[in-house]
Amino acid sequence: MSDIESVPIPIQTDQTRVRAATREDIAFLVEANAAMAWETEEKRLDRELLARGVSAVFDEPRRGFYLMAERDEVAAGCLLITYEWSDWRNGDWWWIQSVYVRPDQRRHGVFRNLYRHVEAAARAAPRVVGLRLFVEWENERAQRTYAALGMQQEHYHMYRTGFVPF
Repeated sequence: MSDIESVPIPIQTDQTRVRAATREDIAFLVEANAAMAWETEEKRLDRELLARGVSAVFDEPRRGFYLMAERDEVAAGCLLITYEWSDWRNGDWWWIQSVYVRPDQRRHGVFRNLYRHVEAAARAAPRVVGLRLFVEWENERAQRTYAALGMQQEHYHMYRTGFVPF
C-alpha cells in the first residue's frame, strides 16, 4: 500500500477534483511535463524517454505517485510526489515535482487544491516529516504561491553531477 492510499481519494474542493493518477493519464502527464520543461527552462524533452520515465512511476510505487486535478471532468493539472529518506528525522520528505497547471486553468485554485490534498495525505501518512519542492530562482510567481500556502524558503543551495544530457 502506498502512502497516498492512507487518505480518501478522490476529493472534491471547490470546482477541482483531485485524484490519484492512473496509467490512463500517462499521455497527459507526458504532455504536461514537456510543456512545463519548455515553459520554465526552454528545454525540449524527448517524449519517448519522458513517457518511459512517467510509466516507471506506475511500474514501481516506491518511486512515488502522481496526482491529477480535474475541473469539469477535464485534466487541469498534475504533480508528482517522490520520496527522500531523512536519517535525521527517521522519516520521508515528500518532494513535490513535475507541477503543471494548464494555462487556461491557472489562477483558479488548481495548484492550491493539489497542494492541500498532498499536505493532508502527508500529515496522515506515518513517517512523513514534511514537504519540499524546487523552484527556479526567477519564478517569482510560483515562489509567492508557495509562500501563500505556508511553505518556507530553505537556506540550501543545490549542487549536482549529471550523468544524462541537460
